[in-house]
Amino acid sequence: MKPRWRTGACLLLCGLLVWLLADAGEVRAAAAAGLALCGRSVIPALFPFMAASTMLMSLGFGEWASPCLRGLMNLYRLPGPAGSALLLGLVGGYPIGARTAAELHKKGLLTRDEAERLLGFCNNSNPVFLLSVLGGGVFGSPRAGVHLWLIHVLSALLTGFFFRGSGQSPGRQSLPRTVPCQASSLPAAFVEGVRSACGGMVTVCGFVIFFYVLASPLAEPGGLPGAGLTGFLELFSLTPLLAADRAGFILASACAGWGGVSILCQTAAVLAGSGLKLRNCVIGKAVQALLAAGLAAVVSLYLF
Repeated sequence: MKPRWRTGACLLLCGLLVWLLADAGEVRAAAAAGLALCGRSVIPALFPFMAASTMLMSLGFGEWASPCLRGLMNLYRLPGPAGSALLLGLVGGYPIGARTAAELHKKGLLTRDEAERLLGFCNNSNPVFLLSVLGGGVFGSPRAGVHLWLIHVLSALLTGFFFRGSGQSPGRQSLPRTVPCQASSLPAAFVEGVRSACGGMVTVCGFVIFFYVLASPLAEPGGLPGAGLTGFLELFSLTPLLAADRAGFILASACAGWGGVSILCQTAAVLAGSGLKLRNCVIGKAVQALLAAGLAAVVSLYLF
């Protein structure tokens, strides 16, 4: 980190520490609420998917799914195995898509360039969150949840085309497209999946609690400004602030596409040591948020 950035970061963290000490009671209550949120929603929604996705990668799911997904991924100038990260990201939620992309790169199924382009659109929200938490819980309508999920999937697929033209430079060699399946045994895959998911959940829940605390003051303005600021920072904290109307629907769709700063930090954590950069993921989430908001604005004309 450059000295000028280090100075600014230290000053910012000192200010944060002063606030945490000055408002210790509220901070403790917010942290407890964040911890309860992790136990009630985050862990049940993510842990099974994180464990299962790691097991699938260990058992050679990327190689097995490659022929089935090759046609779709050709649209994005990516090899078939990349489809497994897109599929698992859409089914499992944040940050499983990014985690799977890093695993594919580690196993040699994707080049660094391909993995980083894939990061632009493979990291997506859990359908349980969109269908149940937002659709059923906030808007009181499974139909609204289904529309939010369809918008989210479509916006992710459209976002992928923004990275289609940023392919490898001339003369750069791709990895072979026919890669022998290197599968672990089932017991080894099971142990690795559970162990890896446990470590991943500790990291994810740590970020959720920390950003839940940071987001608590942002909710004070109320209305759309408070909800927008909160959703920009942390997605799960947004749900109690949303109104069940057209504006709330558009905001929910945009924030689900963006994921929040907390999600980007979780993604950076799962990419640590992989050699992959976060840049395309940040750009992709911003593009997806805009697309999701636009699609939601059109759909909301028929829903509300």
